[in-house]
Amino acid sequence: MTDDQGYGDLGHTGNPVLKTAHIDKLAAESSNLTDYHALPTCSPTRAALLTGRWADRTGVWHTVNGRSMLRENEVTLGQMLKDAGYATGLFGKWHLGDNFPYRAEDRGFTEVYRHGGGGVGQTPDLWDNSYFNGSYYHNGRVVAAKGFCTDVFFSEAKRFIRECTAKHQPFFAYITPNAPHSPLHAPQKYMDLYAGQPPELAAFFGMIHNIDDNVGALRVLLRELRIEDDTLFIFTTDNGTATGEKISNAGMRGKKGSEYEGGHRVSFIAHWPAAGWNQKHSGDILCHAVDIVPTLLDVCGAKKPDGVKLDGRSIRALLDPIGDVADWPHERMLVTDSQRVRDPIKWKQTAVMSGKWRLVNGTELYDIAADPGQKSNVITAHPEKVATMRSFYDNLWAELEPTFSQSTAISIGHPEHHVVSLTAHDWIQEELPPWNQQHIREAAGLAKSAHQGYWFIKVVTPGNYTMRLRRWPIEADRPITAALPAGENVPGASRAFRARPGKGISITSAVLRIDGRDLESKPVKPDDHEIVFTTRLVAGSQHMAPVFRDDQGNEIGAYFVTITPHP
Repeated sequence: MTDDQGYGDLGHTGNPVLKTAHIDKLAAESSNLTDYHALPTCSPTRAALLTGRWADRTGVWHTVNGRSMLRENEVTLGQMLKDAGYATGLFGKWHLGDNFPYRAEDRGFTEVYRHGGGGVGQTPDLWDNSYFNGSYYHNGRVVAAKGFCTDVFFSEAKRFIRECTAKHQPFFAYITPNAPHSPLHAPQKYMDLYAGQPPELAAFFGMIHNIDDNVGALRVLLRELRIEDDTLFIFTTDNGTATGEKISNAGMRGKKGSEYEGGHRVSFIAHWPAAGWNQKHSGDILCHAVDIVPTLLDVCGAKKPDGVKLDGRSIRALLDPIGDVADWPHERMLVTDSQRVRDPIKWKQTAVMSGKWRLVNGTELYDIAADPGQKSNVITAHPEKVATMRSFYDNLWAELEPTFSQSTAISIGHPEHHVVSLTAHDWIQEELPPWNQQHIREAAGLAKSAHQGYWFIKVVTPGNYTMRLRRWPIEADRPITAALPAGENVPGASRAFRARPGKGISITSAVLRIDGRDLESKPVKPDDHEIVFTTRLVAGSQHMAPVFRDDQGNEIGAYFVTITPHP
């Protein structure tokens, strides 16, 4: 599953510039869903796809602000297939939490090779990471790698597949490159293939071309290992295009983040020779990311965990060229939305879908069959259809709304995870937090009044804890107030996050603030790299918001905080 690649960002869907020979060949030899919908942004799609449940139900309706962490009670596809005897691997982007118990390695994946946060170089990622020659988390350890990030993730996935095949171990490889998500960086040889395009498109298309080559190489490996026939190979993307809509958007309105078709209708290709899914077949019935878990459980003969309510249903029949869809519920209702706020708002950037109909934001109705570009609002002509679709959404909202106050807490003092590293990416607040390392370098979030963000924590074991507050992460090895030289840039159309100089700030004190109370203040000297507090934490949920202050009383949240039990 690629990142920010839209339906029109493939050759076989009509892009006149982009060359994707391997994925085009895969599509020509596979079942294709032509009315498959994700959510308009990264984390919500991943939550829905891995749980079979509405993203808003799982606590994931944003990509930052503590709203990208999958609630602890949710059961992932990785866990379900692990319980069914599969080796389960995640390679690339997780974006459902960077702390225990929300990481991929805590949610059923036995082999994990990932970056931090929602992309390489974001705030939770390893400091100064870039798309080239980066470092990653491999089963909890930091490892260095050579080469372009997409190549690295596919290489690790292929290693996993070889090892599983050698042991005759069934496997689930969830390969999720962060490309072609911005920043727009690609190997120069791939950008050169699109030299006639604007730089941002040359880099964006170059990243996709590189993905295409990796897809081709992966298919070759499956043939070499003689497991292609009995391997279900799926290619899909997480949301609409972020960059390519001016070249090709399959006639759709909207792009990444949009409630219109271009924001969430994406490619879904499934190839499985042993089941007869090796001929070109188009399934044109409406379906959704929540349908993937029940479908794969069906295909693998695995059981749904007791007590888990799935919002999706198996679409195996839609994927099968000879599948029986006579009894398919064509009036079925589905929903996708782009909340991207601290607390969900009813009808915010929402599309309710049923057959050919799209009810957008509760006030616009489109007939996709007659009007694929969603140009003509026909809401006044179909009052009964509108009433039915609004009723579905009203009932769903009434069911979900009471859960929205259940913030996802980061565990402190858990016996399986003693050291907790918090980053500004997960501040809960109204505005966007400093979610990438460029923001950290620019000293984003310096307020002229009290800092508003906080981390929602749950103290599992009460006791004394040491808290280390930093402006720069420990890898940077710089004083809190110091500037930081710009790092090396990499090939691409935009600067690497690290390629901007870090701003010095005039900090004079640090404050430990919990649940709105300032418990202790300490001076910050020019050579201090961190300020250390020790305090007793009681069991239960708390709002933690340690800050730095300047001599005018302005506050900036501590970007990085490490919490450990005090000996």
